[in-house]
Amino acid sequence: MFYRKIISLLCFLAAVMFLTDDCWAARFKRSQSSIVIDADSGKVISSSNADERRYPASLTKLMTLYITFDALNKGKLKLSDRLKVSRHAAGQTPSKIDVRTGETISVENAIKALIVKSANDCAVVLAEALGKTEDNFAKIMTQTAKDLGMNHTTFKNASGLPHPGQKTTARDMAILGSAVYHHFPEYYKLFSTRKFQYKGKTFFTHNHLLKKYKGTDGMKTGYTNAAGYNIVTSAKRNGKRVIAVVMGHNSIKERDTKVASLMTKGFQKIGKSEAAPQVIAQAEIIPQPETAQPSETNDNSWAIQVGAFSNYARARNYALNIQSSLKPDYAAKTSVNVEPFSKGYSVIYRSQLVGLEKNEADKSCYQLQRAKKSCIVVQTDSKTQLAMVN
Repeated sequence: MFYRKIISLLCFLAAVMFLTDDCWAARFKRSQSSIVIDADSGKVISSSNADERRYPASLTKLMTLYITFDALNKGKLKLSDRLKVSRHAAGQTPSKIDVRTGETISVENAIKALIVKSANDCAVVLAEALGKTEDNFAKIMTQTAKDLGMNHTTFKNASGLPHPGQKTTARDMAILGSAVYHHFPEYYKLFSTRKFQYKGKTFFTHNHLLKKYKGTDGMKTGYTNAAGYNIVTSAKRNGKRVIAVVMGHNSIKERDTKVASLMTKGFQKIGKSEAAPQVIAQAEIIPQPETAQPSETNDNSWAIQVGAFSNYARARNYALNIQSSLKPDYAAKTSVNVEPFSKGYSVIYRSQLVGLEKNEADKSCYQLQRAKKSCIVVQTDSKTQLAMVN
């Protein structure tokens, strides 16, 4: 009798564990979140529950890669550098490529392992190389997210393995996807990698849209039981690019079908009419004190600098909006220049209208200042920066 009770109890516990794992999603329907943006303008084409906080799963690795790419750009890492594998890194649960404690792996192979295999062990290798510990790296990830304008995101690890405090939103993931694409075009092309070889074994990508959806060239998939099936992806057709995020789906097929449908509708909307520039709130620009201007010249090497933003598309949007408000003769002469500069682990973008003569730039800036818009006159090689409200 005693043994029967023990067996019954064990069976009950097993049933509960099973219910809270894969079976949970089948019994209780998840909500889903999605967003599609025009990658060039930053305009939101469509969204649903885009600000609902969710578990990112392996979408987390996009931030790990973002910080890695930034370190490569700044010379803190080289693709050929070999990174040592700690016991903590080697002990991560799958998905992984089974690097072993004490051995080394090149930065390039670690990056490809994250993109293609979504390798948790390699995510920790990169995190420890850049942050000393994974916990410290997670703090860097969270701060970088805030610098990028991902205001509802908190990271607790570098891989996306389950953690109750690791949350994000579809909108924040679209911001991150856009940042990866715009900030690191030389590395973005790695996201189109379909297979990766390591120690004689070939790993194939989890992103089936690279083969199934025309124009797709990245980015990242993710899955845990609590998160469901997630994806951040980007595609280009007829010179236009969309970035789409879907989260919380119950199968790979459901997720891929949904995101493909959203991207198709996004391209259709862009094709029907060019979206009007998004108006950025003037409160985001801090008025600047008057500064002494260089001596008068008669060439068109002058610019009006109108703001600085954490997002490329928003910086370009704002410059386009300001351009449309200038006198027609001056507006026709100008072109938009978005100039990046580093701020910690992130990149800030300065919005400029270039191509004016000195007197034209002065008059245009005066016009904007009268309309209570921040503006300074600079030469196009000027190092002057505008402040930005985070």
